[in-house]
Amino acid sequence: MARVIKERADTIAQLAATFRTYGFNGASLSVISESTSLGKGSLYNFFPGGKDEMAEAVLDEVSDWFRLHINEPLAAAGNPAARIEAMFTSCEEYFSSHQLVCLFGAFALSHEQKRFEAQIFRYFDDWAAALTTALQDGGWPRQEANALALDIIAGIQGALVIARARHNPCTLNALLMRLRLTIAFESRAPFPTESRTLS
Repeated sequence: MARVIKERADTIAQLAATFRTYGFNGASLSVISESTSLGKGSLYNFFPGGKDEMAEAVLDEVSDWFRLHINEPLAAAGNPAARIEAMFTSCEEYFSSHQLVCLFGAFALSHEQKRFEAQIFRYFDDWAAALTTALQDGGWPRQEANALALDIIAGIQGALVIARARHNPCTLNALLMRLRLTIAFESRAPFPTESRTLS
């Protein structure tokens, strides 16, 4: 049983890479079978609900990662500026090593939005709530903190689109630095002031 669980977990990581490359509709069962080196029978053994269940499992895993590495640290006690800076750093590292794709953002812009609506909404809502908490701890009133949190998340999503279009992770780093500087300017918080240029 332990081996089956391990293989399913490995398969979820491969599925995530496949969905990032081909999208949900483009990832046919034949493509998925080839990318995971599993026959259709094995895939249905792990995911009886078919491709929908595969996508749900991938989104759940991504959501769990963000909860542990982004949302919980943002909402924890400690220096608010340090918590927000850690969010930016974690986002840079995560997305740079995952094809510059946010699967939730990609699914939100496709026909899959309705199919996975609850998961997509929860992902962005939880992220915004945690970031709002950190911003409030940094001195913003709640309404302004919530609006700024949404601006930041929208900025990160937009940076991913541009970076992927340029096939250049450095573009993501540069654009996220600009977001950092925007917050630092508005809050006078001790965020990094290092300048990076788009490339």
